[in-house]
Amino acid sequence: MDCVFCNIISGKIPAQKIAETEDLIVIKDIAPKMPIHYLIIPKKHVKDMRGFDDSDMILGAKICAIARQLSRQLNNTDFRLVISNGHDAGQRVFHMHVHFLAGAVIAE
Repeated sequence: MDCVFCNIISGKIPAQKIAETEDLIVIKDIAPKMPIHYLIIPKKHVKDMRGFDDSDMILGAKICAIARQLSRQLNNTDFRLVISNGHDAGQRVFHMHVHFLAGAVIAE
């Protein structure tokens, strides 16, 4: 498998790591859309949320917990979590990940 996120997780590709747990890694996005743009990535390769099985659902809680932790580390900054599932929804890397976006008001 030639997955860029799996290669980052294994250390084959360098990335600016923000946080890491047993199940997740958080890195800075290389093409940020906001002043703070992190990617929360499960270490287990799952294509998208539709690929989660029942045993993977705990990752959702862990993703929320690390997002809360990131916010606290940033002085309780407001943030948005974005998950794209499938090409038509904007997903370009097919390893499930969550965008943590903060640092500016987002126009609706």
